[in-house]
Amino acid sequence: MRQRLSELLAGAGLLLRGFATWSRDPGLMLLGAVPALLVGLVMLGLLILLGFQVGGWATALTPFADGWDRVWADVLRTALALGMLVGAIVLCVLTFAAITLTVGEPFYERISRSVEARLGGVQRAPDEGFWRSVGKGLRDGIALLGMAVGTALVVFVVGLIPLVGTVLGLVTGALLGGRALARELTGIAGDARGMTLAERRALLAEHRWRSLGFGMVAYLLLLVPGLAVVATPAAIVGGTLLVRDLRGEPTTPAADQGLAPGAADPGPRAK
Repeated sequence: MRQRLSELLAGAGLLLRGFATWSRDPGLMLLGAVPALLVGLVMLGLLILLGFQVGGWATALTPFADGWDRVWADVLRTALALGMLVGAIVLCVLTFAAITLTVGEPFYERISRSVEARLGGVQRAPDEGFWRSVGKGLRDGIALLGMAVGTALVVFVVGLIPLVGTVLGLVTGALLGGRALARELTGIAGDARGMTLAERRALLAEHRWRSLGFGMVAYLLLLVPGLAVVATPAAIVGGTLLVRDLRGEPTTPAADQGLAPGAADPGPRAK
């Protein structure tokens, strides 16, 4: 148990370290915040619109409850409305990340490259060519979108549990949403190394508690509309650090490790 908690905290720490880049390179991070702001405004508008509609949808989906006692009918419809709303929030957080990363890919790739260069660089994978790269991106995007929809459906079903459904739905959303975000936010660093989505998933699964700690903090930060704008570029930095950490690559500059520039790294840390 103590080991798992330590891993969770270590993953969360990698995400939070990303915020230091705002003071180190604010101009570059500000560029990364622009796509998050634009996509976030759209998502927030959709959630507000949904919030006004879910009550009516819950009533329309339960005509059989019209003859019930008013109290029980209200309990059912409130649980259904809250389940839909919590599921929609999870879906919005995950699709927000996916769409933002797609729209702002040039900016986020620059942020990730900047982090890699500061930490000693990385041997980048050979260029796959335009069409192969597009095909790989589409396959990964469809897989991640399917995962987001599946996660939202699970949270919706959990949210229907009487009395405790909303709380359980929020907790389930944080757990499953955290796993999904860890996969999404490590995409740029993984692609730089020529990793497929399956290889990236296997790497994260091998260190599931550290990855979950990273993803859950990212999920909670992206839940807050204004904070999500600032947190998105920081999460890209954190995702790059997470990939480096899980692969045993340095996550601090050589000077901070007590190494002379160009000196050999002491090797991957024990996990």
